[in-house]
Amino acid sequence: MSPARKSRIHCEVPFDKDGAHRGFLRLFHSVHGSAYGFIPIPIVVFRNGDGPTVLLMGGNHGDEYEGQIALANLIRSLDHTRITGRVIVLPMANFPAAMAGTRTSPVDGGNLNRSFPGDPDGTVTQQIAWYIASELLPLCDAVVDLHSGGSSLMYVPSVLARLPAEPAKAALSLRLLKAFAAPVAYLPAGGQGTGDDRTLSGAAAARGVVSLGSELGGAGTLTPAALRLAERGLRNVLVELGILPERERIPGEGATRILEVGGAEWFVYASETGVYEPLVELGDTVRAGQPAARIHTPETPWREPATVHFLRDGLVLCKRVPGRTARGDCLFHLGTETGL
Repeated sequence: MSPARKSRIHCEVPFDKDGAHRGFLRLFHSVHGSAYGFIPIPIVVFRNGDGPTVLLMGGNHGDEYEGQIALANLIRSLDHTRITGRVIVLPMANFPAAMAGTRTSPVDGGNLNRSFPGDPDGTVTQQIAWYIASELLPLCDAVVDLHSGGSSLMYVPSVLARLPAEPAKAALSLRLLKAFAAPVAYLPAGGQGTGDDRTLSGAAAARGVVSLGSELGGAGTLTPAALRLAERGLRNVLVELGILPERERIPGEGATRILEVGGAEWFVYASETGVYEPLVELGDTVRAGQPAARIHTPETPWREPATVHFLRDGLVLCKRVPGRTARGDCLFHLGTETGL
């Protein structure tokens, strides 16, 4: 049997010592301008005695800012003496992408959330994925991966989880989903940990780790409301896990509405290349067969626009931001009621 492959990334901070430890993951990267340099990925570990461990992550996609700022604020405000257990914070997981403000890495074009479980000898993005999957996830009871729509999409601020098959872990996932106190939550189609699932949630499921995600807005920007939701959600997840005391829980504005997002019929894609005219807005309730958008070709202005339609009833959870679109772009996706 061949020995297990080890990550080449060096972590500057300890995981097994009480205290607040701040430093970098050193991903060694020899390039023309820096022969012996490394990519400095910030990491912070808070530990206080025995208890649950959670990984809090932002910057999986570099143009999604809500998680990066919420976690930076948490790093500056969290007192390790108030917690029980361990909190690992990775606010700019795909550091090159986060610094560039792009979904994918400018170094290798890698999409971190399509790169798990990664490769310790692979590209920069693959090495980051391997470190998270092989070094961090085995330490964890849960992971929270904060996303938004990035530059091309805008979401109704929401939280999401794929429910594990194991009843106890499925129950914990639902508790965390509700504790986040978002107005809307949804359950994506498909179980976690499938062989073709190259996301962080898939890697977490393969390790038996409960995971929670979010879609906190998007459009390549950051809103006060989305940031407040992210910060409240993070605190409440720490409370629900028993890492912070119950008195730190921040109530939401009401019950969380739990939806599901299934397969292709939940999505509307551009049928043509052109400029799309949305016919609905985020949060609208729509019916199967209802027109979703018209796609215009201004370069041939006498040509009738193509109309695309919703394939089922539901709530508009997500909407494309840029008006210029190409055949195959996602324009909308829906959520439908679960009764949970």
